[in-house]
Amino acid sequence: MNCVACGEPMLALELEGVEIDHCLACGGIWLDTDELDILTGQKDEVQCILERPTSQSSHHKSPRRCPICGKKMEEFGCSPESGLCLDRCPKQHGLWFDKGELGEVIRLFDAPQCQKLSLLLKDMFDQT
Repeated sequence: MNCVACGEPMLALELEGVEIDHCLACGGIWLDTDELDILTGQKDEVQCILERPTSQSSHHKSPRRCPICGKKMEEFGCSPESGLCLDRCPKQHGLWFDKGELGEVIRLFDAPQCQKLSLLLKDMFDQT
């Protein structure tokens, strides 16, 4: 799979039984649908974050395309407080995280498993 941000080939890694596609060039990460739920073990909390309303001023299509279906992804979860603005496939194929965004989302969860996962991400991907 090629990176949706820079077009470089991505490396597929397995973490906690989940395949993560990682771009060595730009640091981006692609997760297929439900993989964030599996990584955090907190499906309801993940859904709450993923369904968080996006402000009208920042609600638009991302310039990136889903690596599965090729559709333009949607920006969502944009928050001036956190600085996050994530990308998701409109057909629910997955989520794109720019460098550091996945680690930031993981840190939103206050659970021992998520703290461990946050440290793993930092070690593996330099996701600070």
